[in-house]
Parts: sequence; C-alpha cells; structure tokens
Amino acid sequence: MGIWITKTRHFINDTLAELKKCSWPERSQLFESTVLVIITVLMLASFVALVDFVSMKIISYLTGM
Repeated sequence: MGIWITKTRHFINDTLAELKKCSWPERSQLFESTVLVIITVLMLASFVALVDFVSMKIISYLTGM
C-alpha cells in the first residue's frame, strides 16, 4: 500500500516542478486569445449551419419533397 503513495507523491512533486518552469500568459493575452477562440468558433458554427441548411434545401429539391 505504501509504494503507490510514494509514487503518487513523487508524481505530484515532479508535476509541480514542471509547472513552475512554464511561462504563463498575461491576463490581457489570455483575454484576447479567449475572444479570438470564441469568435472563430461562432464563425465556424455559422458556416456549418449555412452549409447544412443549403444542403437540406438542395436535397429536398432533388427528392421532390
């Protein structure tokens, strides 16, 4: 039982040491990136919805529904 506790503690310590080496973005950079991702997702969702709608109309026209 003690070996997995030791391994877990070692893993957590190694993970924390690696996280301290990371460079984290400034708050403004994080905000700008988040806004960019949200805008990109909305644009992609709009495009997919438009293609779906047009495809549905074309298929309905071709099948006579």
